[in-house]
Amino acid sequence: MGFSLEFLGTGDSAQVPVYNCNCIACLRARSDESLRRGPSSAVVRIAGQQWLIDAGRMDLAERFPAPQITGILQTHYHADHAQGLLHLRWGVNMRLPVWGPEDPVGFADLYKHPGILDFSQTWQPFESRKIAHVTVTAVPLQHSKPCLGYVFESAKGRCAYLTDTVGLPTETHEWLQQRPLTYCVVDCSHPPQDSTPRNHNDVTSALAMCEGLDIQQLYFTHLSHEMDQWLLKHKNSLPSHVHIARDGMHLFC
Repeated sequence: MGFSLEFLGTGDSAQVPVYNCNCIACLRARSDESLRRGPSSAVVRIAGQQWLIDAGRMDLAERFPAPQITGILQTHYHADHAQGLLHLRWGVNMRLPVWGPEDPVGFADLYKHPGILDFSQTWQPFESRKIAHVTVTAVPLQHSKPCLGYVFESAKGRCAYLTDTVGLPTETHEWLQQRPLTYCVVDCSHPPQDSTPRNHNDVTSALAMCEGLDIQQLYFTHLSHEMDQWLLKHKNSLPSHVHIARDGMHLFC
């Protein structure tokens, strides 16, 4: 038995199209629904369970009527990854586990008024937990708030979901070097920059962070409209194993 990952959103915090922007990428996204990018997030389906990776979308209750969400794997508590929790918390007659990093600040007033959300089971770095037949491991990332990536492993393969980050901490890179990846999903918010990017990868740092790792297929996510503009001219310059994630795309492992 394996598992699947569906991209619910592949955009940065501004999403695509950006409000009031008339660049070519935003104009195309307004005219073609398939080119839109929602807040970066995904859903992993394992043996009938559905685990969200991040809750940045504001339409989760409509997309996943109760009790379809088994739990949430929260990478971190920036608004574009956590704002959907503000609505979900006011559900009734259930408890919804939110497994995320230890972050004393969290987001807004969620800790003070959690409602149905259960934040009690935070992760330690490199801790592993079982979801049915799949082993899930939380790995530290480099961001402006405590942030985790998640690695999913079954008998059929292994998938790493690594956003938001600029490069990788040494210990995370060394841990991943020992584990061949069928898929690796990484933050690539920006086209190549002249200076070192902050908080999110550009193309150069996204490729560099994967050097030395055994990756069959690499997917870029958390893309900005500037990145989509760059891809219109430069997509064919990327290595052949590198792909651009789209909202609604599925990976099977």
